Amino acid sequence: MKYLLDSNIIIDFLIGRSPALLRRISDCDAGTLALSAISLAEVALGSANGKPPPMTVLDHFLREVILLPFDELSARAYAQLRFKRASYDRLIAAHALALGLTLVTSNAADFADVPGLRVENWTV
Repeated sequence: MKYLLDSNIIIDFLIGRSPALLRRISDCDAGTLALSAISLAEVALGSANGKPPPMTVLDHFLREVILLPFDELSARAYAQLRFKRASYDRLIAAHALALGLTLVTSNAADFADVPGLRVENWTV
C-alpha cells in the first residue's frame, strides 16, 4: 500500500467527476490504493441517505481496493493531533500517519495543519 484515499476522492472517482483523478487512479498498480474504514463509514452514510455514489457502486469499489480497519496504532496517532470537533478528517489523517501512507484528497487545506502528513491532490 502506498496511498490512502480520502472520502471526497472516493466519491469523485465513483461518480466520474474528475478526468485527472480517473487517469491517476487507473495508472496505479494493484495493491497500492487503500481505503480507511473511517472513509467507508463517511461515504456509506451519504449513500444510505441517497447521495452519490449508490451503495451498489460503493460495494463494487470495495472489491477493488484494500479496506483498512482503524486500529490501535491509528487511535494513538489520532490522540497526538490537534482536536477539531466533528471532523472525520482527523481520524483519516491519523490513519494515514500511523501506516506511513500518503493521503489523497481534493481538500488539501483541511489537512495542512497535520504535522508529517503527506498529502496529494489528484484532481488537478
